[in-house]
Amino acid sequence: MPTLEFWYDFASPYSWMAAERIDGLAAAAGLAVRWRPFIIGPILRLRPDNPSPLQNAPPAQRAYRRRDVERLCARYGLPLRWPTSYPRNGLLGARLARAASPDIRPALSRAIYRANFVDDREISDATVIRDVVAAQGLDADALLAAALTDANKRGLVADVDAAIAHGIFGAPSFLIGPELFWGNDRLELAIAWAQQPWL
Repeated sequence: MPTLEFWYDFASPYSWMAAERIDGLAAAAGLAVRWRPFIIGPILRLRPDNPSPLQNAPPAQRAYRRRDVERLCARYGLPLRWPTSYPRNGLLGARLARAASPDIRPALSRAIYRANFVDDREISDATVIRDVVAAQGLDADALLAAALTDANKRGLVADVDAAIAHGIFGAPSFLIGPELFWGNDRLELAIAWAQQPWL
């Protein structure tokens, strides 16, 4: 069964949309999904002008992005509540998702996204994350302890390095072998490519 790698950052509403859709679309196409949490900040800082496209964008672009997210969430039936603090720091979520076993990672990741984009909760706060984990019926203390080990922190840094090596520059990104697709709107295209490359 071909595998679709899904690289996602918890600060990204577009990654959230993809997280809500990817498993069903991939299953219908006969694909496995490998969920790869990471943080995009270190990659963005590699740009020579070192911008923060979320925080330093012109007002018109910020307004467009928000409206675009609202439109897409409405189309997908996702109950968006725009975060009062945006973008939120997704580092703790990424460490936690990375520490989680692959079988619980998708549901846990969606729960973290919903805390951010549906419930407007501060996902960089360990108390909030503890509540999210516990609501999934998981051992919050054990998972948080695993997330905060030096080995897991180093592993996330290595994952960011791997993302750079793959040419990833934004989130969400999808990999089919070496072929990279960027953006929630490329999810269906990535799945189609996995079924039958056309180039």
